[in-house]
Amino acid sequence: MLMGVMLMLRFIGKKVLWAIICVLAVTIIIFTLLYFSGNDPAAVELAKPVIYLYPENETDIVVRIDLDGQLGFTYPAYDEGWYVTAYPDGKLINNADGREYSYLFWDGVGSIVFDMSIGFIVAGSDTVTFLQNKLEYIGLQPGEYNEFIVFWAPMMELNAYNLITFQESAYTDVARLEIFPTPDSMLRVFMTYMPLDKPMTVPEQVLKPFERTGFSVVEWGGAVVTR
Repeated sequence: MLMGVMLMLRFIGKKVLWAIICVLAVTIIIFTLLYFSGNDPAAVELAKPVIYLYPENETDIVVRIDLDGQLGFTYPAYDEGWYVTAYPDGKLINNADGREYSYLFWDGVGSIVFDMSIGFIVAGSDTVTFLQNKLEYIGLQPGEYNEFIVFWAPMMELNAYNLITFQESAYTDVARLEIFPTPDSMLRVFMTYMPLDKPMTVPEQVLKPFERTGFSVVEWGGAVVTR
Protein backbone atom coordinates (compact mmCIF):
# COMPACT_ATOMS: atom_id res chain seq x y z
CA MET A 1 0.00 0.00 0.00
CA LEU A 2 2.77 2.41 1.01
CA MET A 3 4.77 1.49 -2.06
CA GLY A 4 1.75 2.26 -4.27
CA VAL A 5 1.31 5.70 -2.72
CA MET A 6 4.98 6.49 -3.20
CA LEU A 7 4.85 5.45 -6.85
CA MET A 8 1.75 7.59 -7.39
CA LEU A 9 3.44 10.63 -5.79
CA ARG A 10 6.53 10.02 -7.90
CA PHE A 11 4.39 9.87 -11.05
CA ILE A 12 2.50 13.04 -10.13
CA GLY A 13 5.78 14.74 -9.26
CA LYS A 14 7.17 14.02 -12.71
CA LYS A 15 4.05 15.43 -14.36
CA VAL A 16 4.24 18.59 -12.26
CA LEU A 17 7.94 18.93 -13.02
CA TRP A 18 7.33 18.61 -16.77
CA ALA A 19 4.51 21.16 -16.54
CA ILE A 20 6.83 23.63 -14.81
CA ILE A 21 9.54 23.04 -17.43
CA CYS A 22 7.05 23.63 -20.26
CA VAL A 23 5.77 26.86 -18.71
CA LEU A 24 9.31 28.13 -18.23
CA ALA A 25 10.23 27.22 -21.82
CA VAL A 26 7.23 29.07 -23.25
CA THR A 27 7.97 32.09 -21.05
CA ILE A 28 11.56 32.21 -22.26
CA ILE A 29 10.49 31.94 -25.91
CA ILE A 30 7.94 34.75 -25.56
CA PHE A 31 10.45 36.98 -23.75
CA THR A 32 13.07 36.34 -26.43
CA LEU A 33 10.68 37.16 -29.27
CA LEU A 34 9.58 40.39 -27.61
CA TYR A 35 13.16 41.35 -26.81
CA PHE A 36 14.39 41.00 -30.35
CA SER A 37 11.25 42.42 -31.96
CA GLY A 38 12.09 45.57 -30.06
CA ASN A 39 9.01 46.40 -28.04
CA ASP A 40 6.19 45.05 -25.98
CA PRO A 41 2.87 44.77 -27.87
CA ALA A 42 1.37 47.49 -25.70
CA ALA A 43 0.28 50.96 -26.71
CA VAL A 44 2.92 52.68 -28.86
CA GLU A 45 2.86 56.37 -29.68
CA LEU A 46 2.93 57.01 -33.43
CA ALA A 47 4.56 60.41 -33.60
CA LYS A 48 3.95 63.04 -36.25
CA PRO A 49 2.97 61.16 -39.36
CA VAL A 50 2.48 63.86 -42.00
CA ILE A 51 0.94 63.28 -45.41
CA TYR A 52 1.85 65.19 -48.58
CA LEU A 53 -0.39 65.06 -51.64
CA TYR A 54 0.98 65.75 -55.14
CA PRO A 55 -1.68 65.38 -57.85
CA GLU A 56 -0.82 66.11 -61.46
CA ASN A 57 -3.60 68.70 -61.60
CA GLU A 58 -5.79 70.55 -59.11
CA THR A 59 -7.83 67.73 -57.57
CA ASP A 60 -10.41 67.25 -54.85
CA ILE A 61 -9.10 64.48 -52.59
CA VAL A 62 -10.44 62.54 -49.60
CA VAL A 63 -7.98 61.01 -47.12
CA ARG A 64 -9.01 58.65 -44.33
CA ILE A 65 -7.00 56.81 -41.68
CA ASP A 66 -8.01 53.32 -40.58
CA LEU A 67 -5.95 52.94 -37.41
CA ASP A 68 -5.82 49.94 -35.09
CA GLY A 69 -5.75 52.26 -32.13
CA GLN A 70 -6.78 55.79 -31.22
CA LEU A 71 -6.14 58.97 -33.15
CA GLY A 72 -4.73 61.84 -31.11
CA PHE A 73 -4.09 65.35 -32.41
CA THR A 74 -4.88 66.06 -36.06
CA TYR A 75 -4.22 69.19 -38.12
CA PRO A 76 -6.37 70.25 -39.81
CA ALA A 77 -9.09 68.68 -37.68
CA TYR A 78 -10.00 65.17 -38.82
CA ASP A 79 -13.75 64.64 -39.17
CA GLU A 80 -14.18 61.09 -40.46
CA GLY A 81 -11.61 62.08 -43.03
CA TRP A 82 -9.90 65.06 -44.61
CA TYR A 83 -11.57 66.68 -47.60
CA VAL A 84 -9.10 68.89 -49.44
CA THR A 85 -8.29 70.44 -52.77
CA ALA A 86 -4.70 69.56 -53.63
CA TYR A 87 -2.32 71.16 -56.11
CA PRO A 88 0.75 69.78 -57.93
CA ASP A 89 3.14 71.80 -55.74
CA GLY A 90 1.73 70.15 -52.59
CA LYS A 91 -0.46 73.05 -51.47
CA LEU A 92 -3.69 71.94 -49.80
CA ILE A 93 -6.91 73.85 -49.25
CA ASN A 94 -8.98 72.29 -46.50
CA ASN A 95 -12.68 72.28 -47.45
CA ALA A 96 -13.85 72.55 -43.83
CA ASP A 97 -12.21 75.92 -43.10
CA GLY A 98 -10.94 77.18 -46.45
CA ARG A 99 -7.41 77.52 -45.06
CA GLU A 100 -4.17 76.54 -46.77
CA TYR A 101 -1.98 73.73 -45.39
CA SER A 102 1.34 72.20 -46.41
CA TYR A 103 0.42 68.68 -45.33
CA LEU A 104 -2.00 66.63 -43.25
CA PHE A 105 -0.84 65.87 -39.71
CA TRP A 106 -1.89 63.18 -37.29
CA ASP A 107 -0.62 61.27 -34.32
CA GLY A 108 -2.09 58.46 -32.28
CA VAL A 109 -1.59 55.36 -30.20
CA GLY A 110 -1.70 51.81 -31.51
CA SER A 111 -0.80 48.29 -30.39
CA ILE A 112 2.16 47.36 -32.57
CA VAL A 113 5.13 45.02 -32.37
CA PHE A 114 7.85 46.57 -34.51
CA ASP A 115 10.55 44.49 -36.18
CA MET A 116 13.91 45.71 -34.85
CA SER A 117 15.86 42.62 -35.94
CA ILE A 118 17.47 44.55 -38.84
CA GLY A 119 18.45 48.16 -39.29
CA PHE A 120 21.37 50.52 -38.75
CA ILE A 121 23.48 51.28 -35.67
CA VAL A 122 24.14 55.02 -35.75
CA ALA A 123 26.01 57.19 -33.27
CA GLY A 124 23.87 60.01 -31.94
CA SER A 125 26.35 62.55 -33.30
CA ASP A 126 25.95 61.08 -36.81
CA THR A 127 22.15 61.26 -36.84
CA VAL A 128 21.74 64.22 -39.20
CA THR A 129 24.15 62.93 -41.83
CA PHE A 130 22.65 59.44 -41.68
CA LEU A 131 19.08 60.71 -42.10
CA GLN A 132 20.00 63.10 -44.90
CA ASN A 133 21.60 60.30 -46.89
CA LYS A 134 19.06 57.54 -46.22
CA LEU A 135 15.92 59.64 -46.56
CA GLU A 136 17.12 61.13 -49.82
CA TYR A 137 17.97 57.63 -51.10
CA ILE A 138 14.54 56.31 -50.14
CA GLY A 139 12.88 59.11 -52.09
CA LEU A 140 12.02 62.03 -49.82
CA GLN A 141 12.59 65.45 -51.33
CA PRO A 142 14.57 68.16 -49.45
CA GLY A 143 11.48 69.92 -48.14
CA GLU A 144 10.19 66.61 -46.79
CA TYR A 145 13.33 65.17 -45.26
CA ASN A 146 14.33 68.51 -43.74
CA GLU A 147 10.99 68.57 -41.88
CA PHE A 148 11.66 64.99 -40.78
CA ILE A 149 15.15 65.76 -39.52
CA VAL A 150 14.33 68.90 -37.53
CA PHE A 151 11.64 66.94 -35.68
CA TRP A 152 13.55 63.73 -34.92
CA ALA A 153 17.27 64.58 -34.85
CA PRO A 154 17.25 66.70 -31.65
CA MET A 155 15.91 63.73 -29.67
CA MET A 156 18.06 61.09 -31.34
CA GLU A 157 21.31 63.04 -30.96
CA LEU A 158 20.94 62.85 -27.17
CA ASN A 159 21.59 59.08 -27.27
CA ALA A 160 25.06 57.54 -27.53
CA TYR A 161 23.78 55.26 -30.28
CA ASN A 162 20.47 54.38 -31.92
CA LEU A 163 19.24 51.25 -33.62
CA ILE A 164 17.27 52.68 -36.54
CA THR A 165 14.83 50.63 -38.59
CA PHE A 166 12.46 51.79 -41.31
CA GLN A 167 9.28 49.80 -40.78
CA GLU A 168 7.17 48.35 -43.56
CA SER A 169 4.10 46.13 -43.07
CA ALA A 170 4.39 46.28 -39.25
CA TYR A 171 3.31 49.91 -39.62
CA THR A 172 1.22 49.98 -42.78
CA ASP A 173 -0.92 47.02 -41.71
CA VAL A 174 -1.90 48.88 -38.53
CA ALA A 175 -2.23 52.43 -39.89
CA ARG A 176 -4.01 52.04 -43.19
CA LEU A 177 -4.60 54.97 -45.55
CA GLU A 178 -7.67 55.25 -47.75
CA ILE A 179 -7.27 57.91 -50.44
CA PHE A 180 -9.74 58.86 -53.16
CA PRO A 181 -8.93 59.13 -56.01
CA THR A 182 -6.40 56.32 -55.69
CA PRO A 183 -2.76 57.51 -55.95
CA ASP A 184 -0.54 56.26 -58.74
CA SER A 185 2.40 55.98 -56.34
CA MET A 186 2.69 56.16 -52.56
CA LEU A 187 5.69 56.25 -50.22
CA ARG A 188 5.18 55.69 -46.48
CA VAL A 189 8.36 56.18 -44.46
CA PHE A 190 8.00 55.19 -40.80
CA MET A 191 11.21 55.21 -38.79
CA THR A 192 11.59 53.52 -35.42
CA TYR A 193 14.64 53.95 -33.24
CA MET A 194 15.85 52.28 -30.07
CA PRO A 195 18.28 54.25 -27.86
CA LEU A 196 21.48 52.33 -27.04
CA ASP A 197 24.28 52.92 -24.55
CA LYS A 198 26.73 51.07 -26.74
CA PRO A 199 26.73 49.67 -30.28
CA MET A 200 25.39 46.23 -31.09
CA THR A 201 25.38 44.06 -34.19
CA VAL A 202 22.32 43.63 -36.40
CA PRO A 203 21.97 42.77 -40.10
CA GLU A 204 21.84 45.94 -42.19
CA GLN A 205 18.43 46.76 -43.62
CA VAL A 206 18.14 46.90 -47.41
CA LEU A 207 16.27 50.01 -48.52
CA LYS A 208 14.50 50.50 -51.83
CA PRO A 209 14.33 53.83 -53.66
CA PHE A 210 10.88 55.20 -54.48
CA GLU A 211 9.86 56.47 -57.92
CA ARG A 212 7.16 59.14 -58.05
CA THR A 213 4.72 58.67 -60.88
CA GLY A 214 1.43 60.42 -61.58
CA PHE A 215 -0.56 61.37 -58.50
CA SER A 216 1.92 60.65 -55.71
CA VAL A 217 1.43 60.54 -51.94
CA VAL A 218 4.27 60.76 -49.43
CA GLU A 219 3.98 60.14 -45.69
CA TRP A 220 6.59 60.11 -42.95
CA GLY A 221 6.46 59.50 -39.23
CA GLY A 222 8.18 57.58 -36.49
CA ALA A 223 8.24 56.12 -33.00
CA VAL A 224 10.66 55.51 -30.15
CA VAL A 225 11.03 51.82 -29.28
CA THR A 226 12.05 50.65 -25.82
CA ARG A 227 12.54 47.10 -24.61
